Formats: sequence, structure tokens, C-alpha cells
Amino acid sequence: MTARAPARLGREVHLRARPHGEPRLDQFALVEREVPEPGEGQILVRNTWMSVDPYMRGRMNDAPSYIPPFALGAAMDGGAVGEVVVSRDEALPPGTTVSHFRGWRDYAVLDASEATVVDTGLAPPSAYLGPLGTTGLTAYAALTRVAPVRHGDTVYVSAAAGAVGSVAGQLARRYGAVKVIGSARGPEKAARLVEDFGFDVALDRDAGPIAGQLARAAPEGIDVYLDNVGGDHLEAAIASARTGARFALVGAVSQYNATGPVPGPRNLYAAYGKELTLRGLLVDSYLPLLPEWTERAAAWLADGSLRTAQTVVEGLSQAPAALLGVLRGANIGKMLVHLQEGP
Repeated sequence: MTARAPARLGREVHLRARPHGEPRLDQFALVEREVPEPGEGQILVRNTWMSVDPYMRGRMNDAPSYIPPFALGAAMDGGAVGEVVVSRDEALPPGTTVSHFRGWRDYAVLDASEATVVDTGLAPPSAYLGPLGTTGLTAYAALTRVAPVRHGDTVYVSAAAGAVGSVAGQLARRYGAVKVIGSARGPEKAARLVEDFGFDVALDRDAGPIAGQLARAAPEGIDVYLDNVGGDHLEAAIASARTGARFALVGAVSQYNATGPVPGPRNLYAAYGKELTLRGLLVDSYLPLLPEWTERAAAWLADGSLRTAQTVVEGLSQAPAALLGVLRGANIGKMLVHLQEGP
């Protein structure tokens, strides 16, 4: 009788309880499980990088949304990159680097059709979770399709030191903006906007009301706003908008931990008279643009004209802390977890 090979063990992060307000670390659990062998047409991937993103806070609630909530007592999921270690599909042999949506675990078993091969000769694997992935695509879709930048525009980006915002500011300039304004929290982040990401003006949300800062930065008004924050930032943008301005509504991180009804902008009626366009953006609706974006962005990364940043947390066990950090604005650029510890 042939001896059975020892079971492969892997860890995964589970959501133990749904938060009310700001999440806590004790609402997550790190669980060790036996990793199943892939079936026909499947692959086993050893994850090396995973993404944590603000939208994941909404998935912690048991409420209808555009993406299903995390199940309690089961592995969470999200964007990840890893190496195929066992394959039952000849198109993806062992050693292939792929991106997929089974993060929050050491090992992922998935259908080969759910994985996308990434070219590590073009850029490091982690880049496919940031500037070359859906993060960069969000900025691209926002400023070319949802709220297109035109030559001579003044553009305002909130949460501009984050993964989407830091790319968006550079794209705004590339597509013809004459002034690019960004807001961030704290003097260090504000300085990085100008020094590293090419913004003309940086607003520090801790330095005073954002509406007054924006009005002084753009006395003649703004033409495009990429909203990652909502709340007072959206209200400020409406107040400063020129007639016909375009808004891309990407995120509203200021209200993700709210425990009660969140008031809308008090000046929303001004959008009527100014004939503003306020349009939401879900990146899944723009996935057909990803090959186009990746080709362009990879060239810009290679020639140094697209500058990016990463905030890296080491180890799967630290992934919950990384998520809480990104919700508090602890990152500059893309927040990533490097999966190097454990099996």
C-alpha cells in the first residue's frame, strides 16, 4: 500500500463577528486548515502578496451591496498574487505567477479560469495589486470615462496619498489638467503629494475646514473631482465646482465606520444650478479596460513618469491590522500584505 502524502496545511483569516463602528482585531481569527488538492481544471496557488482595501469594510456588514458580505467563520477573500504549485490545467504549469481573488490565506485552490497570468518581467508581482491592477484601473476609468479630464481643467482629488488618489493626480496632469489639487491627512502626506506625486497644491485635512482650503487653492473653481472620502470633502467640491463640473464618486471612507445615518452634503442643491455630473464608479464595470490600462501604465512605470508607493505589512497574521490601518489612513500609496511567514 502506498503511503498517503502528508497533508498540506495552510492558514486563512476568518471574520469572527461583524463590527459596529470601527472594527477590532478580536473580530478576526487566524485558522489553520488542511489544504485540499486541486481537482480537474483547478490550480493550487501559494499566495505571496495580498491586498487590503477600504471597500472591504462594507463587506464586514451583513447588508445588501454590490459585492457579497464576508461570511462569518469562513475565509475572507480579496485580491492576491501568488505562484502555482500544483496544476490540473496544462495552460498554467507550476511556477506560473497569477493574480486572483482568493487572498486572506496562504494557499488558494481555484478554477484555472479564475486566475490571470501576470508578467513578472514587466513589473514586480506586487504591482499587479496596485498600479497595474484594479487600483490603477480605478483612477484611469475615473478620469477618462466617468469624469474625463479635458485640457485646461482644474482637478481635485481627495485621499490623494492613497493607492487610487496618488495615481489619479498624475493621470490628471497627463490628460491636460493645468492645476491638480490633492487632499490628505497630516503634513507628511501633504508634502508627499507635491514632492513625490506631482500635485500643484496639497491640502491637509487636519489643518482646518477643507472647504476653505479648497476655495483658496482654486479661487476660480474646479472642473473635475475624484471623490474617495465623501462627507465634508464632497460638500467642499460642490461649493467650489464650476458650471458643468464632473465628479467621479469612487469611495466615501469618511463614513465606512458610521453607526447611524450619514447626512448628505448640505449644499447638494447647488449641483442642480451648476449642472454638475455626479457619477458613481464600480471598477468591475470597467474590467474590459484592464489590458489597455496595464499596457500603458507598465510603460509609464518603466520610464519613471508614473510614480507609485507601497506600504507593506509582513505576514498573513498581520493582515487584519493592515486592513484597520488602511481604514485609518495609515498608508501612503497601496497597502499590501507580504505573505512570507508560515507554511
